[in-house]
Amino acid sequence: MNTNGIAFVLGPFTVKWYGILIASAMAIGLFLAAREGKKKGIVSDDILDVGLWVLPAAVIGARIYYVLFSWDYYSVHPEEIIKIWHGGMAIHGGLIGAILVGILYGKIKKKPFWLFADVAMPSVALGQAIGRWGNFFNQEAYGYETNLPWAMYIDGAYRHPTFLYESIWDLGLCLFLLWYLNRPPKKQGYVLAFYAFGYSLGRFFIEQLRTDSLMLGPFRMAMVISVAGMLIGVAIFFWQKKYGKDYSYLMEGVSHRAS
Repeated sequence: MNTNGIAFVLGPFTVKWYGILIASAMAIGLFLAAREGKKKGIVSDDILDVGLWVLPAAVIGARIYYVLFSWDYYSVHPEEIIKIWHGGMAIHGGLIGAILVGILYGKIKKKPFWLFADVAMPSVALGQAIGRWGNFFNQEAYGYETNLPWAMYIDGAYRHPTFLYESIWDLGLCLFLLWYLNRPPKKQGYVLAFYAFGYSLGRFFIEQLRTDSLMLGPFRMAMVISVAGMLIGVAIFFWQKKYGKDYSYLMEGVSHRAS
């Protein structure tokens, strides 16, 4: 399928599907996090407040990461650095930015980071599932040529729709995390651990099919980060299992007023 990625033109403004999908992913993610947070005693205002910190950090982190690992191009075309609507957002950079700012938010506002992170992880996975369709409309993040029956015609050939593979994986991960989050109370940080391991596992295998991987020498950067992500997920799980507090402890510091 050929597409220029444009959703509609309104006077001098051109609105692209990539931007619509990223914005939609953020809005739906906030709604889902507010709903799940309410079940854990977090008021909606707190979810919106942390969103004002974390979402810009995620966008900036995702762009910085992509630009740094594509510096050969952006050093020649610096005017393209801020044009995120042209594509070029690396989810690993977004996650790093969001987590760092989330930790900072927790320290400044004296909010329980692990609880907020657990509530946010299904939204993160769902946001990624939605956002990957922006890659479809931009005709990017696709795979090698294949004759499989579900191949999509992209860039002059039938190819693995790796953005579709990851979208399906992320949606399944979101559903699993929602199910786990709503089981009887467990240690804080477990949902974050399952996200880190689950997303990284899927990305590790899907990345091998892509043609546009960011590279670190001879290695695909996303695969390197995915291995690290799986190890971090396992480490968080066992650390929290031994030292973490359960939800009932965390709830003592979280407002229960209706929202």
